[in-house]
Amino acid sequence: MIVSPVGADTDLRAAIEDLKLGRYRAARDLLARTGPNWALRTRRSQLLAAGAGEGGVFKAWLEEESRSADASMMWARVLTRAALAAHRSGTNRDLVARAAGLARQACMRATALRPECPVAWVCLLQLTQLPFDPYHFDPKWRSRPLPWDRLRDPTMPLPGPWPLLEEINRRDPGSREGHHRMREFFLHRGGGPTAAMNYSAWVVASPPTSGELDLLPLYAMRDVYAARHGNGHGSALQFWQTAQVAHYACQARDRWFASVPPVHHGWLSVLDLNHLAHALVACGEDARAVFEAMGPYATPEPWQTINRSLGRSYDWTTEFLRIRSAALRTHSRG
Repeated sequence: MIVSPVGADTDLRAAIEDLKLGRYRAARDLLARTGPNWALRTRRSQLLAAGAGEGGVFKAWLEEESRSADASMMWARVLTRAALAAHRSGTNRDLVARAAGLARQACMRATALRPECPVAWVCLLQLTQLPFDPYHFDPKWRSRPLPWDRLRDPTMPLPGPWPLLEEINRRDPGSREGHHRMREFFLHRGGGPTAAMNYSAWVVASPPTSGELDLLPLYAMRDVYAARHGNGHGSALQFWQTAQVAHYACQARDRWFASVPPVHHGWLSVLDLNHLAHALVACGEDARAVFEAMGPYATPEPWQTINRSLGRSYDWTTEFLRIRSAALRTHSRG
């Protein structure tokens, strides 16, 4: 078992290893080859930023190539992560505000260098999780119709940074990370797990829906679970055995996973596959094909959250391996 969100993207894995050694050229070349494949560019840039640690290597790259759109994009990623990390660690509000301002400035520079790229807008949307008015992270807020935070759709009354999501969707329709960042906004700033669940359910019920977005409710239900049963109380295991879980798990399997040819399974999000496999197993559905698509790769979530909430003394990987083995045995018997 390999614990990694990178999955079978060997070029990305090699670039991350180089970043850890303080070398950016493999990442630079990878992003250049990725080109205007916005979905892949968004995913790879997210994982590059996460895998680089503090991200000083991207600052060095930007200092070497100050007009590089890719270097500017990655620096925006790094500063966005730093601002959010400062907030979550309880850093003084003024320092968080300064970090957020630097991240916003980096995002605007990245957008100026490559206006058609959605990544800087994804970062701006991510910054709305901070304890400041969300419109401050929209460089166009003064020219937007009022009210800024309302969607002109009677089926979605929740206020939120909709203009930022619109900018992302204009560049990358159905952006996976864009919609997850919106879900996280509702989770952290816009009403909590219930609001995030309502948003996720609204997205998958609003055609046309990008296949990956069918996973949104499974992430939202994990957060609802953590809020209600994080201490293992209140019928924690039964939470995953409801008709609602089965509905969204089977919908994601049938509309998203089943539509992807096996030859392309290596390009699917490992995190998405782990959430789908968990939900299918928990509600008694067959998950063998999903585990096969995952190959040797696993991610801590959602297994770690569930394992911790139930007070199990063993590591989440033990439970994961047991569940995967049982699912694959079912396949071999068939």
